[in-house]
Amino acid sequence: MRVESSRAEAWSVSSLARALADTLFARFGVVTVQGEISGFTRAASGHCYFALRDEGAQLRCVMFRQRAALVNFEVRDGQRVEVRAAIGIYEPRGDLQLTVESLREAGQGALLEQFLRLKAKLQAEGLFDSARKRDLPAHPRVVGIVTSPQAAALQDVLATLARRSPQVRVVIYPASVQGPAAAPELTRAVQTAGLRREVDVLLLVRGGGAMEDLWAFNDEALARALVASTIPVISGVGHETDFTIADFVADRRATTPTAAAELCAPAWADLRQQVGSQARALQQAWQRLLAREQQRLDRLQLRLPTPQRMLHAAALHLHDVQARMQNVMRATLAQHMQALEHTSRQLAVLPAQGLARRQLGFAELERRLAQATTHRLDRDTGKLDGLRERLALLDPAATLQRGYCLVWHAGGGLVHEASEVQAGEDLVLATAGSAARFAVRSAAVVEHPLAATRQTGTNESS
Repeated sequence: MRVESSRAEAWSVSSLARALADTLFARFGVVTVQGEISGFTRAASGHCYFALRDEGAQLRCVMFRQRAALVNFEVRDGQRVEVRAAIGIYEPRGDLQLTVESLREAGQGALLEQFLRLKAKLQAEGLFDSARKRDLPAHPRVVGIVTSPQAAALQDVLATLARRSPQVRVVIYPASVQGPAAAPELTRAVQTAGLRREVDVLLLVRGGGAMEDLWAFNDEALARALVASTIPVISGVGHETDFTIADFVADRRATTPTAAAELCAPAWADLRQQVGSQARALQQAWQRLLAREQQRLDRLQLRLPTPQRMLHAAALHLHDVQARMQNVMRATLAQHMQALEHTSRQLAVLPAQGLARRQLGFAELERRLAQATTHRLDRDTGKLDGLRERLALLDPAATLQRGYCLVWHAGGGLVHEASEVQAGEDLVLATAGSAARFAVRSAAVVEHPLAATRQTGTNESS
């Protein structure tokens, strides 16, 4: 018996490291981790490297320059912080590593827990599903802004729209963006915009800040108002690393208020460029069509025959047809002549051949008729002899010739057994050549019609 062994394909170190990193990210995604800063260093490139530790373990962390620039406090060793990071592997050394996206001081745990509970609740209800969210209008005419009139974010949005999209009109729905009254005011502003139906898209914007500063945008009533809004909503709250419930339920999230302004409407320069590009494309298409049709017209004109060319072509065609007809007539005449000659030869030899063939046929038919007649006569003679023999065997006279007789009752009916005869009964007896009637105690003899000659006799029964 032959045993085949199979060995799994070997991993390369790089492939295995990448696979492990993908597995970790697929399993955990972006996580929030709390711990103590250790060994914090900021490289010349602006990237930050440190370890996050507690009493039982530590994890190496890296925070790239763009993310580190958003940290609004001084980071020092021994400081307790919360980081949002993706779990991965630093492949050159094979170390487990956290790639930090945001870093904040510890102490916001209660708010974060409340935020996570509300997020899980609304997500379970399907308020974050992308299938529910609406598409933004491609070319809005009126843009609504829900924010505080004193907010710096409003000035950033207005400046961006004036610079990029001066073709749109702006409607402001004022509301507080921080403090106890902020959440109800923001909710009413969103509902008011939906009732008025005077804008094509709605921006919900605020500048960056701590979680407490942005807490109004984590309100459940505001989230449900955004979901129920009949107007597509863009959320531009905080910085790129800040996430609020409003970001998740809005139809589109922008990383900053300025990004929200850029996202809501196309730039005027881009529109002019698109129009110019489309105009040039239309002109080029028209020129190509015109050139193609002109070439087609030239080809048709070349194909259009002149009267002289038509007459010459007709004369050539007529000459060709005449020549073909003459050839056909000659060929047909030659074919008929050959057929006539062949028929004449056949007619010359046909009578002699036919007479001999018919004489042979007649002789054969005569022989077959004599043979069939003899065979039929023999067969019918044999059948007749057989019928005669059978008829002789069935003749009652032949039986009487052997000494038998037939007995009838006087009233008719053949006697089959002696028990059928009674004393004194007249019987009719038939023998070979005669028949007589005898009475049991009478000497009278009655001649039977079957008797050839009359006979009388007396038979006394005992």
